[in-house]
Amino acid sequence: MEQSPLLDLPVPPSPTTVQLLEALLFVAGEPVTVTELARALDLPPDAVEQALDALATTCAGRGVRLQRDADRVQMVSAPEAAAVIERFLGTPASSRLSTAALETLTIIAYRQPITRAQIEAIRGVDSSGVLRALLSRDLIAEGGRLETTGRPILYVTTAEFLRQFGLSGLDDLPPLDLPEARAS
Repeated sequence: MEQSPLLDLPVPPSPTTVQLLEALLFVAGEPVTVTELARALDLPPDAVEQALDALATTCAGRGVRLQRDADRVQMVSAPEAAAVIERFLGTPASSRLSTAALETLTIIAYRQPITRAQIEAIRGVDSSGVLRALLSRDLIAEGGRLETTGRPILYVTTAEFLRQFGLSGLDDLPPLDLPEARAS
């Protein structure tokens, strides 16, 4: 290792792209685009993507994870550490979702985009209150309108849904066989 002339201390080696990427994501505090990372690192986006893949692999068994939402990426704590983190920060345990909310959220996650009428056809009960609760928690969002009479709202899951459930994408959802929804 090279010596620093002023302090007679070893000069550390230059950081790798993965290390620099990890440092940028650590200080960002919010999701950033691959383009922003590429600009900061003065690298092409495909090189950043390769480094992100390497970082995700490195973080897989640790207390932090790489969370992706389309072109945005962020460092997040591992979902299995949530209870300890809440205790450490002194925050109250997050209120759990009701059975109805979990059921509705599951339907939306697996069938999105989906209308309220389609959700209710599967559940067999009114879901307007549950949908309002899921919208207020930013677990679902309006994803457009169905091109049919009345143009009903289409619901989709959000990046917050993925983050709270520790998923990197919808492909991480386990297989599930849901009944078919009638078109409405």
